[in-house]
Amino acid sequence: MSIVTWLLISLLVINTLGAIFTVLRSVRDISTTWAWLLVLLFLPGLGFLIYLFAGRRLSAKKMRLIQAAVAKGSAAFVQLQKRANAHGRLLPTADLTPAAQELINLFLNTARAPVLTNKSVQLYYDGPKKFAALFEDIAKATDYIYVEYYTIYNDALGNQLRDLLIQKAQAGVRVRVLYDAWGSMGASARWWRPLVVAGGQAETYFSSKHLFLDFRLNYRLHRKLVIIDDAIGYIGGFNVGDQYVSRAKKFGFWRDTHLRVMGNTVMALKIQFTSDWNATVSQGQLPYPNRPLAVDQPTSQNAMQIVASGPESSGQQIKAGYVKLITSATKTVWIQTPYLIPDETVYDALMTAALAGIDVRVMIPNMPDHPFIFRATQYYAAQLTAVGVKIYHYQKGFLHAKTMVVDDRLASVGSANLDIRSFKLNFEANAFIYDPTVAHQLTVAFEHDLVESLRLTPKMIAEQSHWLHFKQRFSRLLSPIL
Repeated sequence: MSIVTWLLISLLVINTLGAIFTVLRSVRDISTTWAWLLVLLFLPGLGFLIYLFAGRRLSAKKMRLIQAAVAKGSAAFVQLQKRANAHGRLLPTADLTPAAQELINLFLNTARAPVLTNKSVQLYYDGPKKFAALFEDIAKATDYIYVEYYTIYNDALGNQLRDLLIQKAQAGVRVRVLYDAWGSMGASARWWRPLVVAGGQAETYFSSKHLFLDFRLNYRLHRKLVIIDDAIGYIGGFNVGDQYVSRAKKFGFWRDTHLRVMGNTVMALKIQFTSDWNATVSQGQLPYPNRPLAVDQPTSQNAMQIVASGPESSGQQIKAGYVKLITSATKTVWIQTPYLIPDETVYDALMTAALAGIDVRVMIPNMPDHPFIFRATQYYAAQLTAVGVKIYHYQKGFLHAKTMVVDDRLASVGSANLDIRSFKLNFEANAFIYDPTVAHQLTVAFEHDLVESLRLTPKMIAEQSHWLHFKQRFSRLLSPIL
């Protein structure tokens, strides 16, 4: 053999051994391990560059910071629950179904998430109305404004938010902004400088002085929270940018779901933001809230739990909640998600429910925003269709809502998609809702969206090209790391 041949063989052997060592040096689930081996083996050299940015785990130092903040946050949640228990009217039990009580217990045990009631809960389904309400609430703030988003773009809407926050900071309102550096590309520290000059603060979640050497593409801050004056809280799927108010030609109409909450749940949102903020900054940390809860709110109306999950815990709390919701259903499970990449547990729960005669419906977009994720979503949509799950493609625009409604009584709204990334890699936050009135509103919204949707049929799947099937199957192989 020639020198070139020997050199190529040597490089392949080195690449193979390096791939095996790189992947096996960290404990991962088997599907993720095989997915990374596929990337490293079939993309020699390039695969290691991809792994450098997308495959490495959080550093031990950052993991300790997160876990310490989460521990303090959990302690604050426990105290909040004790204050709720001190007023029997605050903890709804008698009026809740056994399924709701079991879900509450699950989150009390896994996430220390207190169940709290509220004076009002408002649902928003389109960006202009949501941001009009948010900006009006911010304009009226007198004490503090805490903002946490995965995406805050440097565009018209993003500048509108930033300029409003600057005005409030200049007026003496405490303004704190937490955002994801990767999700908010363009919203640089320089762009935020006018807010800092005005007296506010804006931080990226786990920013690094050595971005190139320490950059992790995984482990994104995907939560979308706003808390104002201990009175108003927002949680849901909308980010901040022109595309989220339907101004982007690529996506057209943007369909999402967000909650505006007034009541005791605002304290849970504040604790979550405080935990995230204190994990990020070394100076200027925030005290955890400890004010009394309102006792004049209804027993069972608008009750909910704020549940967070992230890679610092192996519990996958939000996924556990999704599975519990699905398995508790007796009539219907209706889901909206932009990405449908379930792991085996969630897939089996959906399949079992459908085969048991439950009306399981999943609504997904009819257009991609990430090509590999879209193809993997198509793959799982076809597989679930084969076992009786009804899949609907939303036609009007881009569907970004992350909702689940079970039996028209229990519901979830938040940032977590029905995909492996949301279960294991991202920092997410969802509201799990025990108010049948709110659940029914989400059911009605789903039914309204059905008019704009096309149901996937076995005939449509059979007519797809061989090339499309190949792309779907290949993307599915990468699904644990997408």
